[in-house]
Amino acid sequence: MNDYEILLMLDPELPEERQAEIIGRSRELVERDGGTWLGESAWGRRRLAYEIDHKTDGIYHLLTFDAEPATLDEVSRVLKITDGVMRHMATRRPQKAARATAAAGVGSVSPEEYPRGSDSEPVEEES
Repeated sequence: MNDYEILLMLDPELPEERQAEIIGRSRELVERDGGTWLGESAWGRRRLAYEIDHKTDGIYHLLTFDAEPATLDEVSRVLKITDGVMRHMATRRPQKAARATAAAGVGSVSPEEYPRGSDSEPVEEES
């Protein structure tokens, strides 16, 4: 199994109940195929860099789970055809993010805590 995360951008006009349904459906797909759901972190409403379907905002959610590649393909396929999902991006979780998730508690990584840039350790400069 591999560690994956999906960053969802949902329609800002979507009711909270529908957002919960989309996340719940993703969780069902992961668990049905033998994967492990690690959590979901709501990042909230954010301004988009450019308009998508005449919308200037999106609601972001980070989904983290362990699953087989075929399961990830199925979740991505379902998200592509789901109304209310403006965009989604699935990636393998970097080791640093996996450690941060485990240290902070499952599913509680906020955008500010999420590691950026290289996975390598910082290099100290010589004087």
